[in-house]
Amino acid sequence: MNQTVLKFITLSMLVLYPIAWFAPLMRAGLLPIFGLSEISVVTGLQSLWGSDVVLALVVTAFAIFAPFLKTIGLILVQWKLLDFRALPVLHILGKLAMADVFLIAVYITLAKGIGVATIETAWGLYLFTGCIVASLALGIATEHPKTATPQA
Repeated sequence: MNQTVLKFITLSMLVLYPIAWFAPLMRAGLLPIFGLSEISVVTGLQSLWGSDVVLALVVTAFAIFAPFLKTIGLILVQWKLLDFRALPVLHILGKLAMADVFLIAVYITLAKGIGVATIETAWGLYLFTGCIVASLALGIATEHPKTATPQA
């Protein structure tokens, strides 16, 4: 992949992640008669901070800090401001961020299985998942300089 395109896509993730954090992941309600409220990463975190601080810290680390720090790290590697040897650590950060998408999927499955709540996935879930998957792909595309093929 062209290094300029790779850098541009990685930089765009700095804009897409905050949009994904505020976008509706799902619409949930207690039984269909009470209506549905939209839940985003941010509103979910706000709710968690009021009820379970430890879980809120874990989810904040997975949903906010891990993917954003990985993106910043990738940018620094791509612009040669951080040594390529940091890539394994950045890959671990990407895997932690993917764990957050897994947790959201488990919550949706559990809530639908119980049958008490109505849950509909929203566009933000796809955006957030897409950002995480794109980040994983960008990490793979950011190659070690000794193994990268020469550009013509």
